[in-house]
Amino acid sequence: MQRITTFFREVVREAKKVSWPKRKELTRYTITVLSTVTFFALFFAALDYGISELIRLILE
Repeated sequence: MQRITTFFREVVREAKKVSWPKRKELTRYTITVLSTVTFFALFFAALDYGISELIRLILE
């Protein structure tokens, strides 16, 4: 039980050392991530559609 208590004390101590991003940075990072994910989702959806149509044309 002592080891678990020590572990959680160390976790709290380390968490206090973390440099958390400011609100403006966090907003910018969030927008960047969402934009990147949206771009790649659309890109791969278009690529998938294109390959599917190409295969459909070949097989017909």
